[in-house]
Amino acid sequence: MTVLSVNLNKVALVRNSRDTTSPSPVEFAALAVSAGAGGITVHPRPDQRHIRVSDCLALAQSVDVEFNIEGNPFSEPMPSDRAGVADYPGFMALVEAIRPAQATLVPDGNAQLTSDHGFDLRKDGDRLAPIIAQLKDWGCRVSLFMDPEPDHMALAAAIGADRVELYTESYAVAFAKGDYTEVLDRFSASALAAHEAGMGVNAGHDLNLVNLPQFTIPHLLEVSIGHALTVDALRFGFTESVKRYVEALAARASG
Repeated sequence: MTVLSVNLNKVALVRNSRDTTSPSPVEFAALAVSAGAGGITVHPRPDQRHIRVSDCLALAQSVDVEFNIEGNPFSEPMPSDRAGVADYPGFMALVEAIRPAQATLVPDGNAQLTSDHGFDLRKDGDRLAPIIAQLKDWGCRVSLFMDPEPDHMALAAAIGADRVELYTESYAVAFAKGDYTEVLDRFSASALAAHEAGMGVNAGHDLNLVNLPQFTIPHLLEVSIGHALTVDALRFGFTESVKRYVEALAARASG
């Protein structure tokens, strides 16, 4: 069964729109787990515009399922411009302090609204290799955010990655247009190549209740979903939305 990891960034974004502690990412993590989520994901940015350092520390103490922290391993420390909000210590320092079950490395810049591409390992592989080794020494499983390029999967395995997270925006766009077979085939080939290279396969970005059941790639261990799930929570409620995503994954498995 593929694990649903609920990304709490948008829950924190709602909180940050006011000077308040509500909604609490810790509370909503507990709701997600009680509704069937097998993991919790956060992607703290250096400007802490949604998930903050304090949230990561609190979630690490409260989450009893897999905790996944995403981010750019090359991000540097950044002082906070908000009173009462801790400075961002840099991705590696934050992961060292928390030692999450999984660290997902993403090549996003500080100015990006959201992640929009995977790593080019021909360019960044040599820089990533010692970082991956350090994260594994800290007890983290390491996943690399990658575009669905089958030929690139062996490069990820060669520098020590345990998993890849396939960036699924292209699938979501093709699905919305009604012609996604060719794109899905590329994701399936990438998943197979990753599996054959000895890695696990995760996926995420723009997956939703409509397109998720048809995302029938092999060897898929985990999906990370935040934005679409939060939008659905406005329609159905948070707990009900998590349950529906778990059901959508089950439909995918039986399809």
